[in-house]
Amino acid sequence: MTVALMWEARAAEGRGAELLEWARARAAELAPAPLRSELLRAPQERVLVLTWWDAGYDDGLPELPGPEAGLISRPVHRWRFESLGPAAG
Repeated sequence: MTVALMWEARAAEGRGAELLEWARARAAELAPAPLRSELLRAPQERVLVLTWWDAGYDDGLPELPGPEAGLISRPVHRWRFESLGPAAG
């Protein structure tokens, strides 16, 4: 089974680039390493990290921590999904 973890945070005013680099560094430190990971950004200085794992839905997996309070404008959001394969197309 493949499980995808999503981690999303919104940077404090003017700190989007810093949050992006913080997330990049933490994603590189995940051990063991995920099958795949991707870093994304969006308006309002939001940062999203997606990681894919060969694991069961309820397995314990390494996740990105929450950054220091001054770096973010609200609590981190985390979601876990089970992959169902490619969409029809």
